[in-house]
Amino acid sequence: MSEMRITQEIRLSTSGRTDILDLTPQVSRIVQESGVSHGEVLLFVPGSTAALTTIEYESGVLEDLRAAIERLAPKGIPYAHDARWGDGNGFAHVRAALVGPSLVIPFQEGRLLLGTWQQIVLLDFDNRPRQRRILVRLRGEG
Repeated sequence: MSEMRITQEIRLSTSGRTDILDLTPQVSRIVQESGVSHGEVLLFVPGSTAALTTIEYESGVLEDLRAAIERLAPKGIPYAHDARWGDGNGFAHVRAALVGPSLVIPFQEGRLLLGTWQQIVLLDFDNRPRQRRILVRLRGEG
C-alpha cells in the first residue's frame, strides 16, 4: 500500500464569544469518504482567536469549560493588545493561544479513534461572529 495525503476544508459560521461547535460529524465524514483506511488526521484553524480541542460535547461540561476559560483569561481586564489596536479582543487571542490551533487524531478502518464521550470541537473566542475555516489533512494508507 502506498501513502496517501488528502487535504480538505470545513467552513462554518460562528457567533464568537466562546462559541463551541462540534466538528466530529464533519471530520468523520471526510475520513470515511477519503478512501484512506488508517492513518491520522491533522486539524488546523487559521487565525489567532479560535482553537481546537476535544471534550465531551454535553451542555454541563461545555459550561464548565467556558467558566474555566473565563477564569484563565477574563474579558473584563485590560489587555495590551486592546490598548494598541482598540479592537477589544485581547482576551480572545490569549484564550486561543492557551488552547491551541491544531489537533492530530488517529483513525483506523475509516473511523476516528476517539473515546466514547470525546468529540472534536472548535472554540471561537473572538468578540464578534466570524466565518471560520478548518483545514483537514489526512495522511495514511488506503
